[in-house]
Amino acid sequence: MKVLRSVLIAFSFLFVVSSAHAQSAVQATIPFNFVAGNRVLPAGQYVLGSKSLTSGNLISIRDLDEPITSLALSNPCSVSKAPKTSKLVFHRIGNEYFLYQIWVEGETTGRQFPMSKLEVQMAKNEPQTEEVIVAALLMR
Repeated sequence: MKVLRSVLIAFSFLFVVSSAHAQSAVQATIPFNFVAGNRVLPAGQYVLGSKSLTSGNLISIRDLDEPITSLALSNPCSVSKAPKTSKLVFHRIGNEYFLYQIWVEGETTGRQFPMSKLEVQMAKNEPQTEEVIVAALLMR
């Protein structure tokens, strides 16, 4: 009985600690239509977030202008010097924009999105890719 009580106390402690971990998000005004995951999203104001933007694989992308919420899988990426400001990085191929990375100010670890099927196909036909950076505001 004492073992069961100890296990329940340990799980309760872990639940409280994980619940207390603040969610983080960035907000940005994206002035162009873009692809996130395999979904095309319209230009607008967005909040991108997860349990932790530096470690969460599933990123929620919520349009503040329309009732649109999308989810996209991401992978960790890192830089040696932390960025001074939060930002979203897009790949531009032709007239299409693809969400590529999320960086949070002061963090050396960011999130990177795998290339969508459309991005892979377009990159084959148009090998020149331009990076476009959109400033973001960190929300805690």
